Parts: sequence; C-alpha cells; structure tokens
Amino acid sequence: MLAPPGIMDAPIAVLAWTGIHMTPWKLIGLTGALMFGSRWLVQFLASRRHGKPVIPRLFWYMSIVGSLMTLAYFVFGKNDAVGILQNLFPAFTAAYSLYLDIRHRGWNGERAGY
Repeated sequence: MLAPPGIMDAPIAVLAWTGIHMTPWKLIGLTGALMFGSRWLVQFLASRRHGKPVIPRLFWYMSIVGSLMTLAYFVFGKNDAVGILQNLFPAFTAAYSLYLDIRHRGWNGERAGY
C-alpha cells in the first residue's frame, strides 16, 4: 500500500500558471545539482586568478551541500538507489577533503597563502 503524497510531493502552486510541474523535492534536487555543478566554475575562477590549479574551500562546501541536497532528493523524493549511491560517496569524499583543508590551512585558511 502506497502512502498518500505529502506536501513535499505536491506541485508548487505558484508555478501552476507556467505549466511547470515542480515539487519541493524536485526543487531541492535541482538546486543541489546546480550547486554541485557550479563548484567547477568556482574552481576555474580561483585557478585563473592564481595562475595555477587551486581548489578553494568554497569548492568543498558546495560539493557537500550540493551532494547532500541531491542525496535527500533521491532518498526522500525519488527513492532511487542509483541516485543515492551516486551522491552518497561524493559527500563523504568532499567532507574528508574539507577536513584535510581545514587541518592543513587552518580554519580561516591563512596558513597556505591562498
């Protein structure tokens, strides 16, 4: 027996006039995917500014938040095992990389001269 759709599965009423069917879960998933993808633009701009390959701390924050948002979408909104696995491992990897970055450069990032 399937549970009735909750508030997170109901279409967003404000968008009804546009013909776009958007649920809160889908909005969370799309925002997470956009954030996860946009981190490469942040990395590109930082590397261009420094004239060498650089991964700024914002890259890791965007990786974690974007991955967790898309993970939440696949766990609670879609219930899709492929999407869950696809987003579970990057979240752990990004969290560990952020931990190493903080340990290496300090909380405020002053040790490495970025």
